[in-house]
Amino acid sequence: MTSIALFGAGGKMGMRLGRNLVGSPYDVRHVEVSDAGRERLRTELGVESVSADAALQNAEVVILAVPDTAIGKVAGGIIDKLVPGTIVIILDAAAPHAGHLPKRDDITYFVTHPCHPPIFNDETDPAAKKDHFGGVAAKQHIVSALMQGPEEHYAVGEAVAKVIWKPVMRSHRVTVEQMAILEPGLSETVCATLLEVMREAMDEAIARGVPAEAARDFLLGHMNVLGSVIFKEVDGVFSDACNKAIEFGKPVLMKDDWKRVFEPDEIMASIRRIT
Repeated sequence: MTSIALFGAGGKMGMRLGRNLVGSPYDVRHVEVSDAGRERLRTELGVESVSADAALQNAEVVILAVPDTAIGKVAGGIIDKLVPGTIVIILDAAAPHAGHLPKRDDITYFVTHPCHPPIFNDETDPAAKKDHFGGVAAKQHIVSALMQGPEEHYAVGEAVAKVIWKPVMRSHRVTVEQMAILEPGLSETVCATLLEVMREAMDEAIARGVPAEAARDFLLGHMNVLGSVIFKEVDGVFSDACNKAIEFGKPVLMKDDWKRVFEPDEIMASIRRIT
């Protein structure tokens, strides 16, 4: 039975992972420094937190379920206690890509992150339809990267990733650099920003007299149908009027050089702000 030391086990992310690890083929040791987190582990999962040293004793896998800003400190605090060949799993590319992981050539760094349940899905269960984050009831895809370590450790890390993010559909292998392009680049800098602008646009329509409920229903419905065409979920085309609106709307809303947010220096600047 593979042994896992789960750091930050009583936090928001640690609890999500911990629930999915219950009943799994892993021996999980939970590490939590806060009293509130230890109480959550006790009352919600029925487990007791152990010391870092106890958790790391012969641990084959270490999962760092801690904030990006704490990754470097936590990893630095345990790096000398890891036996050669230990697989350290990080849940986001930001800290690894920023160089916050301590250097040690005889351990493995494996990075994994959920794609979250897709907008277009076949979920029918009410719990799954409400599981927007994923890892509870809704199926999702994941991305993973072997940052360093022997090739055979990718399969080990991916197996753990499929448990902590379950239920999983597709599992994509990428590099850490590619994962950083996906987040913060694609998902946050672009997608979250444009969604925020769309929300502000809805609020503007409401301010100009459109009933709030009508504006929200109209926007979310059009996000569904327009998105299904743009992302080729359906075989459809836009009307001439819609194409004209896009042609003249894009230069008003977007700078000509907006794709520079994907340049390596821009990605790194964003990651530095995060970490």
